[in-house]
Amino acid sequence: MQVKKTNHLTHATPVFEVLTEEEIEAIYFSALSVLYETGVRVYNKEGYDLAHSGGAIVEDVTEDSALVKLPPEMVDKARATLPKKVVVYGPGRKHKMELYKNQIYFGSGSDTPFTIDPYTNERRRAEYKDVKNFARLAEALPNLDFHMSLGIVQDTSVGTYDRWQYLAMLEGTTKPINITAVDLDGLKDQLEMAYIRVGGEKEWLKGPIFSLYIEPVSPLSHSVEVIDKLLFSADKRIPFVYTPCPLAGATSPTTLAGTAVQALTESLLGIVLSQLRKPGAPMIIGGLMSNMDMRTAVYSYGSPEMALLSAAYTQITKWLGVPMYETAGCSDTKLYDGQAALESTINIATAALTGGNMIHDVGYIEQGLTSSPELYVASNETISRVKRILRGIPVNDETKALDVIEDVGPGGHYLAHDHTFDRFKTEIWRPEMINRQSHEEWEAAGSKTYRERIHEKVVSILDKEETILDEGMYKELRRVCELADERHASEELDVDMFV
Repeated sequence: MQVKKTNHLTHATPVFEVLTEEEIEAIYFSALSVLYETGVRVYNKEGYDLAHSGGAIVEDVTEDSALVKLPPEMVDKARATLPKKVVVYGPGRKHKMELYKNQIYFGSGSDTPFTIDPYTNERRRAEYKDVKNFARLAEALPNLDFHMSLGIVQDTSVGTYDRWQYLAMLEGTTKPINITAVDLDGLKDQLEMAYIRVGGEKEWLKGPIFSLYIEPVSPLSHSVEVIDKLLFSADKRIPFVYTPCPLAGATSPTTLAGTAVQALTESLLGIVLSQLRKPGAPMIIGGLMSNMDMRTAVYSYGSPEMALLSAAYTQITKWLGVPMYETAGCSDTKLYDGQAALESTINIATAALTGGNMIHDVGYIEQGLTSSPELYVASNETISRVKRILRGIPVNDETKALDVIEDVGPGGHYLAHDHTFDRFKTEIWRPEMINRQSHEEWEAAGSKTYRERIHEKVVSILDKEETILDEGMYKELRRVCELADERHASEELDVDMFV
């Protein structure tokens, strides 16, 4: 008989927390103080006029910007209409993300200027084919739930690469996509492409098939393009990620608590403007927060400080009741190697244990400058392993298996017992790429290292191309890109701008 107890937690999942509730409140109320007393700089007249109409104090107005200070009650009012749950579908409606407290989804990062060639293992500039290939990898990997480009299309005009990236992703995957946009025109074109993909605006409103990445400029600045995209997204019900990327010691205070305060201040401005524009506008906040390495002056993607800041900010967003954009699956290494495995595994584990929602940047190496197909594929198994840990150990009459122990008795074995056959596939995690053979079996199979097996997996996926878009749909979508190219025909792609 199963014993019932009051206040008894069954099937408890491990949790990683770095802040107490009092510390979360201290960071939040400090952010309110910065927002009201220091203010933020808004480089968009429509943006600061909107803030002013809602009760903000607007000071130091210049030709192109204003200092905006928000009273705490404006934040309270905006939080009251901010959705606690955001849903994003894949282009074919087969996949979706339901973003709310403790629902975890893993996906890649975007816009790396370089990639590692999957066939030659050389670092080179990313192109259209690379963005499509990464989307195809995402489609084949069951533990990657959404996708970002993992490359910048650099074989087109500088002002239109975002449209081509979206087309490449639509060619490669049916999973939810998180896009980037060069500017408002780029966002409008990609929304038009989404309408084409789903069959019109009415179908889009039944469930958006992409979310948008928007990044304010730390410290405490919000550019013309950022506010333009925020306001348009609110108008069109585009779920958008408003994610500051402060760098502790460079663009935010060296102390991690100070960095969290500043990042939250920047996020709160986005919350207020979105809800002033359209109450109920779907929004995700977060931040790629890390530290500058003082010896190399790089933005570290593998540091323990990044994991700590991600964990802290996830706790804050849960307290606020807003979906969270977290960071994991990335490394500062230059190729897929032991460092990549070490750093990405640790930040995947801590991200999952804190319960962020959109956990992005899987596949990033070299401080986010380069994408690695091998790290992307290897992380699929790491995520699977961590998800098994999150399932915990359910303890009940069935799982305690007292009747099975009785059947087998002293000196017996469980290999032939029905309980083993019934449960081993669901109870025991089984790796695909990790090798558990004997030494003799491993030698007979070719003595392949883990990296060699991962590389073979990458190539095997890419060598089996499947068509997602029919020819007519592809031509319609491509035409939007080509028309954008015609409008930007005079531009030349300056590849150095992406470094």
